[in-house]
Amino acid sequence: MVRFQRQPPGTAITRSVLVVGAWATAVAAWLVVSSRPREGGLVAAFAALLLLVGGHRANHGAGGPVDRMLTELLDRAWDGGVLGAIVWENGAAGSPSVAAIVALSASYLSSYVRARGAALGYSVEESHVTRGLRYALISIALVSGGPWLIMVAATLSVLTALVRITQVAREERTA
Repeated sequence: MVRFQRQPPGTAITRSVLVVGAWATAVAAWLVVSSRPREGGLVAAFAALLLLVGGHRANHGAGGPVDRMLTELLDRAWDGGVLGAIVWENGAAGSPSVAAIVALSASYLSSYVRARGAALGYSVEESHVTRGLRYALISIALVSGGPWLIMVAATLSVLTALVRITQVAREERTA
């Protein structure tokens, strides 16, 4: 027998916002790979805004567990799509590519630590401010052509991963 769970109000809107954000992420990545980084940066910023709004809605009563999982998944998709496109377009040897790979790796590590820590019962904070700042730095870097902003985003991602690792370690020591 199939059971239907009642969805929180606004779930359809939240999912719609997230799906449009996912499509915008794909378009942004395509634009960057097509040697149109400025346009890609603008679309990446639009996608980021949608993902942040959808994530806020999902985490604050207008979405269920699937929406919260979708938010995390699409954050990884944004990182993989946009940062991967930067690496693809700039070649493996350029400094924007190295910074993009570091930002991507640290972002995935940070997400893994948060998810694994939560699965083990630790309370690891999720900050939409950090996510929004990473989105903004990378989008602005694409629009302005400033590769140093990608390096700042990489540093932010590494620091976020380190903070989450220390949160889990601190909770383990007090347990």
